[in-house]
Amino acid sequence: MFLTGTMRVNSKGHLEVGGCDTLDLAKEFGTPLYVMDEALIRKNCAEYRDTFKEHYPNSQVAYAGKAFLTKAMCRLVDEEGLALDVVSGGEIYTALEAGFPAEKMLYHGNNKTPEEIEMALKNGVGRFVVDSYSELELINAL
Repeated sequence: MFLTGTMRVNSKGHLEVGGCDTLDLAKEFGTPLYVMDEALIRKNCAEYRDTFKEHYPNSQVAYAGKAFLTKAMCRLVDEEGLALDVVSGGEIYTALEAGFPAEKMLYHGNNKTPEEIEMALKNGVGRFVVDSYSELELINAL
């Protein structure tokens, strides 16, 4: 097994992530259970952010919310200075509820509903990735 980030095998022979024994976590929360290594996530965010800034000073790294999006993840992404790529009204809602700055969101996706576009516009989402002329016309109309 290849251990990354804060993963280690403790003296009991149990896998730990972030200093937490995964067997203890499974007993407390049940399974299946997703355990994220916050230190490793932050390290990866910083590496992307810093490398792009070094080579492309005007760039902006964006985290794809569709990979894993909770309010805690939104706050982490913001704290690490990344933008947030969102693809639905639900993702926009989650990010806003977490206090993520709307102007740092990129609204992406080819199935945006008029209601979702209106929600994004009303909340000040920073950028739209437009997939068609008809979508652009709808955005302009709203």
